[in-house]
Amino acid sequence: MIGVLLGIAIVEMLVVHLVVVALLGWVAAIVVGLLDLSVVISLAMLLKSFRRYPVTIADGVLTMRAGSLKSIAVPIAAIAGLRATWNAAALQQKDMVNLALASWPSVVVDLSEPVLSRRGKPIRAIAHKLDDPAAFHAAITALSAAHGH
Repeated sequence: MIGVLLGIAIVEMLVVHLVVVALLGWVAAIVVGLLDLSVVISLAMLLKSFRRYPVTIADGVLTMRAGSLKSIAVPIAAIAGLRATWNAAALQQKDMVNLALASWPSVVVDLSEPVLSRRGKPIRAIAHKLDDPAAFHAAITALSAAHGH
């Protein structure tokens, strides 16, 4: 979804640049163009950060990340399980963090004990859109079995 947004932003940047040149002149077009270019660069960097900051499981901690935007570290022992189903109302709950951003999540991790967000908000569930949810389910199941859950 971020890649699609990036493509739309590039097209929008070009169209707006042409319209601003025609209506307001080159000086305004340069100012607006620089603003648009900063948005396009920010989106490109965000898209790149998804590969640089993936979801990881290491040293007894599951780190759920949405690129460079958000990161939540969860001790493996605090994972209660994975939800089989969820709806939009569940994703709106105050103690749920949705890291799927603009798409529908492919996994929801329920926690047996809350973890605190950077702002101190208790989190009891994390939703995310993963590239390979089956491998994630297998890894969490294996870790849960190893930790006696």
